[in-house]
Amino acid sequence: MKNLTLAAAAAAALVCAGVALAHGIDGGTPSFASVSGTFTATTVSGKSSTQTCTNAAGKSITSTRATYTGTASGSADLTGDAVLNANSIIDMTDGIGTVQGTLRIGKTQAQFTAVYDHGNIAGLATGHSASHTQLLANLSAGFTATGGFTGGKVGGSAGGSAVEVVNGPCRRQPPPRPEKNEAKGAITAVSASSITVAGVTCAVPTSLAAKVTSEYAVGTRVEIMCSAVSGVETLVRIDKQR
Repeated sequence: MKNLTLAAAAAAALVCAGVALAHGIDGGTPSFASVSGTFTATTVSGKSSTQTCTNAAGKSITSTRATYTGTASGSADLTGDAVLNANSIIDMTDGIGTVQGTLRIGKTQAQFTAVYDHGNIAGLATGHSASHTQLLANLSAGFTATGGFTGGKVGGSAGGSAVEVVNGPCRRQPPPRPEKNEAKGAITAVSASSITVAGVTCAVPTSLAAKVTSEYAVGTRVEIMCSAVSGVETLVRIDKQR
């Protein structure tokens, strides 16, 4: 039960980290860089411990804590010696379980939580690769408690990618100002739907249709202002010239 609680806590930590990344734009504009790497870590380093028990459903559960070492290659931040501290909890009867722990490749450090399914794991890793550079990555590998990790991938797989995220200053772009078109002169055409003055034709909105048809006629000298509305030049103001 204690081990399952630890696994749940690690998953919750990854969820919180994901939320932090998702809200990064509130404090600045994020820059993303796609990264990927492969790794193998099959050497058990230092002490390892294994416990086996039978759960209430009669299934054999094996829990193993161990450190696995090897090498990794790929993007610059995912190349170097690989060290994974892992706690695996596996239902040996059904071949499913969880593997969670920490990953270190060179200066890159991350926590990961993955689902184990008949010799393979797939999950999420989050951490940092350098100062102020966050890492969020899909992680997959072959895994056994005694043999470690084989064919490991950090991003770069059908299961998903990996990105480094750097928050920078937020420079919000002001919304474009609507272009306005003005014309002065005699009305050459007018109806409830359009008006033409000095070669400029604008659509008449419903809100101005009654005024335009009742107060203005062909030949009336006016000053009009039109603005683009949904891509259509639309009348926004009309006044008689004195």
